[in-house]
Amino acid sequence: FNNFSSSAKCINVMIEDSLLSTSIATDPMTEEILRDDLRFYFMSPCEKYKTRRQLPWKLAVQILKIFMITLQLILFGLNNQLVVSYKEENLLAFKNLFLKGYSGVDEDDYSISVYTKQSVYDSLHYVIDQYSQLRNLSVGPASYAEENGEFLPLIICKKSYKRGSVEPSEEPYDIDAELETDCLALDPESSKTWRMNNASFFELDFYRLVDIEITFALKGINLQTVRSHELPDCYTFFVKIVFDNSCHSGKVKLTLDFDAVSSVCKNWKISGTAQKSTHYLLIFDGFVIIVCLSSAVLCTRSIILAVRLLQNYNQKVCEDDQREFLNCWYILVIISDVMAVIGSILKMEIQAKSMTNYDVCSIFLGTSTLMVWVGVIRYLGYFEKYNVLILTMRAALPKVLRFCCCAGMIYLGYTFCGWIVLGPYHEKFEGLSRVAECLFSLVNGDDMFSTFAEFEQKNTMVWLFSRAYLYSFISLFIYMVLSLFIALITDAYETIKVPSALHTLTSYKWWHPFHWCVNFPCRLNTIQHY
Repeated sequence: FNNFSSSAKCINVMIEDSLLSTSIATDPMTEEILRDDLRFYFMSPCEKYKTRRQLPWKLAVQILKIFMITLQLILFGLNNQLVVSYKEENLLAFKNLFLKGYSGVDEDDYSISVYTKQSVYDSLHYVIDQYSQLRNLSVGPASYAEENGEFLPLIICKKSYKRGSVEPSEEPYDIDAELETDCLALDPESSKTWRMNNASFFELDFYRLVDIEITFALKGINLQTVRSHELPDCYTFFVKIVFDNSCHSGKVKLTLDFDAVSSVCKNWKISGTAQKSTHYLLIFDGFVIIVCLSSAVLCTRSIILAVRLLQNYNQKVCEDDQREFLNCWYILVIISDVMAVIGSILKMEIQAKSMTNYDVCSIFLGTSTLMVWVGVIRYLGYFEKYNVLILTMRAALPKVLRFCCCAGMIYLGYTFCGWIVLGPYHEKFEGLSRVAECLFSLVNGDDMFSTFAEFEQKNTMVWLFSRAYLYSFISLFIYMVLSLFIALITDAYETIKVPSALHTLTSYKWWHPFHWCVNFPCRLNTIQHY
């Protein structure tokens, strides 16, 4: 009964302060107005309607906003899926076009690997030959990027150690660790003579070679959006192919990746319903902005009225009850409205092809939708049977946060230990983020056997350490930490169900009617904790 004790202490302090006051406002009319204002402020929308026939405008706007923002998010998500699939398919197409021997599946964090000098030369020449014949090979609308009416060149840069001598037979090595970079630019139209004119550039010293990087730019257009009655997006693909020989292990890893930059298509002409559908979507987004602004204004007005209600009456109210006047749900709604307005504006810019940054728009729309749906819990909280989740979270949150801070220290210790010891022997422990994700999966009972089984017994000491490491972590976090975590939440749930505490609060006798009026929020606050 910690919450009950603190609230009762707050009430006693208020009573003592009132007894010590030399003058207390005892005007019956003032008391009645104060009592009615406080009662009305803490009423549910239905009670407000029954009392003063005041329509629940905020509730109606929130319900309308939920449907509109959700529909807006779905429409944007479907369009965003087309963009993502277009980029993924182009990446796969480029790998098949420019990487010799690509099987369609990446080997690891790289696409393909070669092991002989001739294979390196063949792969390097293959990239340039395919690039020069792109127009005759690609089935997609891909073309060379242009700038000021000229094709952007293909650039090859090889990075090597400075000259030295290596004689493996006698095992002396003389290598200058400083790197030098040599680049060559090739125009697509000079493909027939590039080998003859630049033969010396392609003479590679593999003992000095660190990597070869090939970069070029291609243009493309996403025509999928036309089927969904939207204007198409034009893209510039900045493709980068890397021949990685930094390990000098006899294995050269080839990696292909690109940065896709979307832009407004120039000189486009599309017949049909695309232009009309775009106008309808822009009108809908504008209506969403109006609804969100109305919601933000109504919530801001409620917060201002609450502050005035607290300041207009010169009575002492404890700090805990002062927080009740500042409704955090209204702040959450205002933040979600602001993010929804920004996201809608960005979406309108994307629809009008004035801007093409889908990621930023997705963050704003997704976060605002999340907050809007979470805000619905406030209205369910007016019903006793639906209020259990809110009360449990409010009672358990402080203890859970303190508990997570302590458990997090142990978790971080296991994370660092697993990364440094097991990283060279298991792919799930190769990076700090991967270790943290692996351990979190183990806590939830996921993928346990494969984590144990993938450790190879090449190093007996590390294998024994891995067993002790995994068994101790799983036993500690599943049987103790996770059980205590659940126990904290269960304890908070059991606390709010104690009927005796609620009965004590509701039967508390107040010695003065004016104190019932002033302390009404304090009683409400204490009752809500149970």
